[in-house]
Amino acid sequence: MESSLILLIIILPLIGAFLNGTVAATNAYRKKEIWGEKFAGILAFSAVGSSFLLSLYAVFVKMSGIDSLSFTPYEWLSVGGLQLNLSFVIDHLSAVMLLVVTGVSSVIHFYSIGYIHGDESSVRYFSYLNLFVFAMLLLILGDSMPVMFVGWEGVGLCSYLLIGFWYKEEEKAIAGKKAFIVNRIGDFGFLLGMFLIFANVGSLTISEVNEFFHHNNSMTFFWTNVAGICLFIGATGKSAQIPLYVWLPDAMAGPTPVSALIHAATMVTAGVYMLCRFHGLYLAAPVALNVVLWIGALTAIFSATIAIYQNDIKKVLAYSTVSQLGFMFMAAGAGAFVIAIFHLMTHAFFKACLFLGSGSVIHAMGGEQDIRFMGGLKKYMPTTYITFLLATLAIAGIPPFAGFFSKDEILWNVFASDHGSKIVWAIGAIAALCTAFYMFRLVYLTFFGKFRGTPEQEHHLHESPSTMTAPLIILGVLSLIGGWIGIPKLLSGGLIPNFFHHYLEPAVSKYGHVELHHYSHSVEYSLMILSVVIAVIGWFTASRLFREVKKELPDPARYSGIPKLLWNKYFVDEIYDKLIVNPIKFLATKVFLNISDKKLIDGAANGSARGWRQVSQVFSYLQTGNIQAYGIYIIFGAALAVALAFYIY
Repeated sequence: MESSLILLIIILPLIGAFLNGTVAATNAYRKKEIWGEKFAGILAFSAVGSSFLLSLYAVFVKMSGIDSLSFTPYEWLSVGGLQLNLSFVIDHLSAVMLLVVTGVSSVIHFYSIGYIHGDESSVRYFSYLNLFVFAMLLLILGDSMPVMFVGWEGVGLCSYLLIGFWYKEEEKAIAGKKAFIVNRIGDFGFLLGMFLIFANVGSLTISEVNEFFHHNNSMTFFWTNVAGICLFIGATGKSAQIPLYVWLPDAMAGPTPVSALIHAATMVTAGVYMLCRFHGLYLAAPVALNVVLWIGALTAIFSATIAIYQNDIKKVLAYSTVSQLGFMFMAAGAGAFVIAIFHLMTHAFFKACLFLGSGSVIHAMGGEQDIRFMGGLKKYMPTTYITFLLATLAIAGIPPFAGFFSKDEILWNVFASDHGSKIVWAIGAIAALCTAFYMFRLVYLTFFGKFRGTPEQEHHLHESPSTMTAPLIILGVLSLIGGWIGIPKLLSGGLIPNFFHHYLEPAVSKYGHVELHHYSHSVEYSLMILSVVIAVIGWFTASRLFREVKKELPDPARYSGIPKLLWNKYFVDEIYDKLIVNPIKFLATKVFLNISDKKLIDGAANGSARGWRQVSQVFSYLQTGNIQAYGIYIIFGAALAVALAFYIY
């Protein structure tokens, strides 16, 4: 029963992807519609929704009283010392991810039915969405590194397909390629880490790898940390951390529900999940753990400052995601793996709500994404406004919204952990201040004040259809109450159990855990109050500056100094182009194409052809058409052969 249950959870989205993909290809080939976007959307939603319902049954019924469910269809590889099964496991850690991925994805699929209406490639779109979820399920349920890596590569492929979904527009096609190429760099690091682990551990099963590093680690301290850093390089690609974060803001080129899927439920959560999955390795690699901590902190503050001056509604949210992922890595780097997953879950709720809310706004604005030309939308779109505000309060860390509990726990663990740092805590606090500021700036410029768009745009302003607002309401409610399952003991006085911590702690402390320094409750209360004050300061500042905008907002081209630096995203893309991309293009075109390819390879092939052509011309003189001459050649050749035979023998 368990095996068929796990198989159905994984395979249903693949079936939906296959059916819609086959129909999309047939429609394009025959130029005749077999079924339309509505049926395709219902099929895709039903596939993922069924996986979600089965996941609920598996987690809350079949796993009652036991630690895990597993399923092994067959032996996958048997090469030398590598014995590898195609195995899947649902334990407490993968169970949380399973519910987040299938639950949030189901909501996004339903929203897509209304959002993608009228697109000529909607059937193909739903096929890609289902395939994305299937790949993510492989990643989170795989019991070994190779199975995880298949899903890891699968989500990379699907991100390329969906970011560049409108590939006929060159800018969008380039964004898809950028995501694919940058992630290949990170994946190379993942592969190096996997090879290094197998060479020393002799196994690629995740539980055996963690067990090895916990009990009988025979790897040197140096190589243990190198393995951890290599895996983290893979995580920086998938989860958009410095230096491989540059693909994620450009991922906004895809349809808005795709942005929600990537940012909330699938791709970018993969790196955080992978690190927590290998917590046994990272607890044995303190240097690697410290790298995770600092890269997460720097990414959080770096991206948060960029978001302050962005005017594209989706770009603000994109840099917000990069920053929030930095918070998750800060938690993991401090050894607080439970809290990292907790923030991953709450972030999935409010970030999906924010992206889908932005999609609702863009839909009403006829495709306009620049918040300088919005304003006053709350009276036209009350449901979108209320749900967007709820999600903003959550990400800003205002109690009792979901983000408050998870973000406060991150800052506390970074402050008090043996692997944490007071400096990193301060960086996180500043990043939290920036978060509250740029998110409320976004709310005020979008929904408050007077409308700053064209009269035609204002004439067509309307609330989105129920297929789009219903998911917003669900996610808005989750943005409010989604963190209540993780209320810390300090706040509840022990009266309300911390269900999330109690459920997940055994899965991520099996191979050890990080101790917190013993501080008095007054210190913890003070830091908690300070985090709320920081959020309120950000809110208040944004309110004073942007609540009632009475003049035209400046053109970014007129920015100078720090605003210009932040609006241009610290010129990181330009630096990468100059130092990395352009030199590679030069080598590819001037050296490898012109010298290696054209002169050496083509020269050898063409030179060989010319040489044999000249040889053939010599022999062509013998082709006279004179039969008597041919007879003489035969006699001469035979005589020469006989003479040669006598000479040899």
